[in-house]
Amino acid sequence: MSIHEECGVFGVFSPYTLDISSVVYYGLYALQHRGQESCGIVVNDDGVFTSHKDLGLVGEVFSRNILASLPSGQMAVGHVRYGTTGGTNRNNCQPIEVNHQKGKMAIAHNGNLSNAVKLRNELEMSGAIFHTTSDTETIAYIVTKERLTCGSIEEAVSRAMDVLDGAYSIVLMSPQKLICARDPYGFRPLCYGKTADGMYVAASESTALKAVGAEVIRDVLPGEILVFDRNGVVSRTEHCGKKSKKLCSFEYIYFARPDSVIDGIPVHAARFRAGEILAKHHPIEADVVIGVPDSGLDAALGYSKASGIPYAIGLIKNKYIGRTFISPGQSSRLDQVKIKLSAIEENVRGKRVVLVDDSIVRGTTSGRIVKLLRDAGAEEIYLRISSPPFLHPCYYGTDIDSEDHLIACRHSVSEIADIIGANALGYLPTEELKAMIGNGGYCSACFDGCYPTPIPSDTRKDRFEQKLSSKNKRK
Repeated sequence: MSIHEECGVFGVFSPYTLDISSVVYYGLYALQHRGQESCGIVVNDDGVFTSHKDLGLVGEVFSRNILASLPSGQMAVGHVRYGTTGGTNRNNCQPIEVNHQKGKMAIAHNGNLSNAVKLRNELEMSGAIFHTTSDTETIAYIVTKERLTCGSIEEAVSRAMDVLDGAYSIVLMSPQKLICARDPYGFRPLCYGKTADGMYVAASESTALKAVGAEVIRDVLPGEILVFDRNGVVSRTEHCGKKSKKLCSFEYIYFARPDSVIDGIPVHAARFRAGEILAKHHPIEADVVIGVPDSGLDAALGYSKASGIPYAIGLIKNKYIGRTFISPGQSSRLDQVKIKLSAIEENVRGKRVVLVDDSIVRGTTSGRIVKLLRDAGAEEIYLRISSPPFLHPCYYGTDIDSEDHLIACRHSVSEIADIIGANALGYLPTEELKAMIGNGGYCSACFDGCYPTPIPSDTRKDRFEQKLSSKNKRK
């Protein structure tokens, strides 16, 4: 078990017909860091949906020939996935498509429902047949069910939000409308913008809007539903203000790209502040500050500025290796660490090094990086982490479904330092998250155990695809 990214969603509504799949392709490329298991695009050509989805990275799944085979259109939705519920297989690729009595629908989702098991059981008992093991299909069923008895797709989404609990940022396409919705807590980011020629674009992060030439208008509000059609954009706010905002704090620590701005807070600035805070709380005499690429670099710069210790590039990342967190098992994870990073020896040999990284989960990767620097000649290594210790599972879209493998649950800070081979270790204090992020509207449950929603009864990622023997053991 290790921390994985969430997913990335992307949607486009254009007033004119164009090669819209290429727009989504570039948007998904900008969101690739959020999911590297699978990806998909669904194009709406005057009510006819055409899709391509498969396992792999965006550049692998969408060759030039595949993109050319997708029709032109005025609407499209796309998705990059790391699954926090459900296994890695083609059935779970998104966007999910639905055909029902009142038309078609394609939906892409980022997040986890905390009441997914309850909702799915109710749907199955009423005769629903599921083809995937992801939360997204549950959302699609509920929206479809409501659509059969109401006058519009946006009203169906609003009714569905009455029963959905947990984290969901959604981009949904009907034959004539593109709809965005963000859960009332705002756990997961979602924003929208507009190009100079009138095309509306919605995405998980602002960097994806910029990638396709759109100017960011604003973030979607927690609980808000946005409807894009030929008449423009309409905002529905009946679910806004029902809950306190709880954006995932780990978006700023690790998940998001540093050039994104989420809910008005630049991600780079938040990480830089984290480094400054670490220098204040965990000062040390050292010769050089280095960051672990990529999400530790901004915090390392902040630590260097606040401490006065020079910053240097000490680790080089192989840009052709995906994020370590996509590794399916421990042996593969170790192999990836070996080829993912290399040390610049002249910058660390014989020096006291402050090593800044974003998090420690089980300690394996941190231990390998410390050893890498030791082998390169570093005399002393002081590890600084720009997040608090992980002590609790996450139920809102991060792949931490158990405390079993969280090293901070079993060992003290000094013990962790010994295990990973560092001279000392310092975490960001939990009470400093507010200063780092710049506001108080965030979720820190994985650090402090204060969950905004009821804890699910079954939290395992594979809860919908267990072997019979495992199910029998739980009875």
